[in-house]
Amino acid sequence: MPGETSLADLLHQPVRWRVVQALIGRSLTTGQLAELLPDVPTTTLYRHVAVLVTAGVLLVTDERRVRGAVERTYELNTSAADPDNEAPDRDRLRTMFTVYIAGLAGDFDRYLADDDLDPVRDGVGFRQAALWLSDDELTQLQERMTEVLEPFLAHQQEPGRTRRILSTILMPDR
Repeated sequence: MPGETSLADLLHQPVRWRVVQALIGRSLTTGQLAELLPDVPTTTLYRHVAVLVTAGVLLVTDERRVRGAVERTYELNTSAADPDNEAPDRDRLRTMFTVYIAGLAGDFDRYLADDDLDPVRDGVGFRQAALWLSDDELTQLQERMTEVLEPFLAHQQEPGRTRRILSTILMPDR
């Protein structure tokens, strides 16, 4: 990722976090992002998208002329998350986790603001489970979770499907 700013620092800004969340698993134009984030002023959205592109977090995957302007399509640069393929140090890991949790809290606050709130219908739930696993069993769990999720990750937007974000946290209990 070009520049000195860490990914966690970039995403510590709520609008940039929401842009990244909106692009999970899909490609969108800035106009489509604006439709998904109607509370964000257009100039603010364009500015934050530009910051994310400059930082290498977003990739421009298509450009086309629309009424004299260039419309760009963006997607996440999944290789930007770990540019050096190194484990983050303690402070960077804490910052990344804080950004992750803050993003989840913001997403949940936006859900709670919906006038048509129905957690049962919407499938809202959050749970924790304690698992006693050896390192090999942990690897098996991760592989099986990937097997279970893979077919669903390939689904595309279509009538009758609601986009849902699955967030998981797995860590040892010390």
